[in-house]
Amino acid sequence: MIVLALDTSGVDCSACVYDSASDRVLGEVCEMIGKGHAERLMAVIDGALQQAQLPLQKVERIAVTIGPGSFTGIRVGVAAARGFALSLGVEAVGITTLETLALHHLLTNPGRPVAVGLDAKRGEAYLQTFAADGSPLAEATLLSLNDARGVLSGFDGAVIGSAAPLFAGEEIGSGPDHFPIASVARSAARKPAGQPKPAPLYLRGPDARPQTGFALARQDVA
Repeated sequence: MIVLALDTSGVDCSACVYDSASDRVLGEVCEMIGKGHAERLMAVIDGALQQAQLPLQKVERIAVTIGPGSFTGIRVGVAAARGFALSLGVEAVGITTLETLALHHLLTNPGRPVAVGLDAKRGEAYLQTFAADGSPLAEATLLSLNDARGVLSGFDGAVIGSAAPLFAGEEIGSGPDHFPIASVARSAARKPAGQPKPAPLYLRGPDARPQTGFALARQDVA
């Protein structure tokens, strides 16, 4: 199966073309841009397809990170994935950023469960635990750092992600998380057919809100 994977959930804008039959990445482009995913995504996809020397029409499945992560970036990636899937007549599969990091870790560190924590700022973290085979042990959730430490107090496994230092009592996380695009593709390729359409997994509302305190009262015109 040829999978086109997209990630715009964090600071990176990434795409890769993956062949599940040979377990090979045929083409991959990753740009650390912070913002502006909508402006760069199509060029990044074109670059990955050119490296793979395959036309878009050869893609048999679309994979996309659905969060948690950047509110705007997630929307860009999910919309693009669903659009490509519709135009190509193939399935689009959503992969969480937490699952992506868990799978990437387990590929090189097998045999133990893993907890993935992403620094959500404001004294909070996105947290999910996974078994040694990569299956989730609990739902992804947004917790205060204290509550997350409580959840992990009896956890016998590795703890990874930008929030890991915060769980250990440090004041600063390990910086922005990067979601390996090849792991997004591999995870999507392993999913059985009939997956639900990708939908954003925010776990928290957007930071930007209307400034209601500055609204002007409406006046009727005679």
